[in-house]
Amino acid sequence: MRIARFTTGDEPRYAVVDGDPGQEELVVLTGDPMYTPGEVANERIKLTDDVRLLAPVIPRSKAICLGKNYEAHAREIPHRGPASEVPILFLKPNTAVIGPDDPIVLPHYSDDVQLEAELAVVIGRLCKDVTPERATDYIYGYTCANDVTARDLQRQEDQWFRAKAFDTSLPLGPWIETDLSWDDAQISSRINGETVQTGSTRDMIRDVSEAVAMVSEVTTLLPGDIILTGTPSGVTKLNHADVVEIEIEGLGVLRNPVIRR
Repeated sequence: MRIARFTTGDEPRYAVVDGDPGQEELVVLTGDPMYTPGEVANERIKLTDDVRLLAPVIPRSKAICLGKNYEAHAREIPHRGPASEVPILFLKPNTAVIGPDDPIVLPHYSDDVQLEAELAVVIGRLCKDVTPERATDYIYGYTCANDVTARDLQRQEDQWFRAKAFDTSLPLGPWIETDLSWDDAQISSRINGETVQTGSTRDMIRDVSEAVAMVSEVTTLLPGDIILTGTPSGVTKLNHADVVEIEIEGLGVLRNPVIRR
């Protein structure tokens, strides 16, 4: 089931996305289905230009990211060393989140901002010290993510805060898919229609279940928290006026323009 967060000019609402690509309709829900039963309202809205899709979730407390969880990506950024059995963990604030078609604003202090296509895991209930075997019991769904990174700052600084946490550095969308076969899903990114990343979630060093379990050892996960699971190789510089697309098989396409103010 696909769950979208949207607006038609008023307060954000939630809906089940119904229909084939290009023919989608929003079956409006009452309340936030992550926290309430989300009953179906007597309203259907065509997914047209009059509907603005929003980030499907705003993390209530945190977005946790796995660094170097794909061996090939670790090799393409050698200044950070090879991938290890335990991926690097870092945080992004919820103020970094934007939704579909919202602009990625390149920070003025960076000359090399790159895209990173990632599968994001949305946590559905309180989660602490779970085993990989039980991790999926705590997952609400999945969405596309772009871990936008100021690579020049990442090279220069041991802490990744300025490189990873700036406003608009975490596009999410277009919706949450609650039933995804994540063990071998194709993941790709495009800039202005040209493919720059291709990979599969099967190439993760730590898969989704292991990632949730590992993160829950460190911190209590709350409903609405998200975990970014790493990116394949092919990370590429973004420039003003680019259009970025992140696509994950079975999930959809997350599209964002890029601007430099």
